[in-house]
Amino acid sequence: MENSKPLVSVVIPVYNAQHTLEKAVRSALLQDVPLRVIIVDDASTDGTSQVIDRLIKERAVTAVRNEVSLGAAASRNKGVSLSDTPYIAFLDADDYWREGKLRLQLEAMKRDKTVLCTTGRELMTPEGKLTGRVIPCKQSISYRDLLKTNSINCSSVLVKREAVVRFPMEHEDAHEDYITWMKILRAYGKASGVCAPLLCYRQSSSGKSGSKLKSAKMTFRSYRYMGFGICRSLGCFFSYAWHGVCKYALAAAFAGRKT
Repeated sequence: MENSKPLVSVVIPVYNAQHTLEKAVRSALLQDVPLRVIIVDDASTDGTSQVIDRLIKERAVTAVRNEVSLGAAASRNKGVSLSDTPYIAFLDADDYWREGKLRLQLEAMKRDKTVLCTTGRELMTPEGKLTGRVIPCKQSISYRDLLKTNSINCSSVLVKREAVVRFPMEHEDAHEDYITWMKILRAYGKASGVCAPLLCYRQSSSGKSGSKLKSAKMTFRSYRYMGFGICRSLGCFFSYAWHGVCKYALAAAFAGRKT
């Protein structure tokens, strides 16, 4: 595997994540496909740089640092620009993957002839404890599906580089990843999904989506950035809100059955 030409670049933006970054990177390095990891340090002020110094001793890991904080979207775009592989995977520094994730996604994309693939995810507490609450995904996700709810979590995504270069992440005041997925599906058609919790996703009250009201405003703004009028944006937003309530209620019910 070490001598194979990398197939996937794993782009990890990081800001002040000294306690979680290494686990995220190690989960990428354990994947059974040839890859390289690109860490983009968004001007961290904690001990993140010391963690990166340890990690770049791995042959497959490289890192760059922003002199000033640019935000997650610009940092991901920077990582993509530094890549030279046909596929890009995104992973946030406080999440991690289960083994086999990328291989299963590559198989799904080849089978379905798609340019993007997502997976299910299991939720973690802010402290990193797995909750048993699983949010699944459909095996096939259309553009129309995505307008109803964002079923594609950024840390779960594997995407062809050509698509994400064509539609980079923009608009930090909205859900920049959601906008990119909508643009990609509108242009390329359906996305694939691997309905298994291959992503362990950390919930946080301090992130961009931590406040429900703030997240709601950003969701509505995302539809406006897509060029939708007020009425269509409102229709999409109410569908998004309803599906969001159902999604987390089902995850909680599933966790209750397991216990």
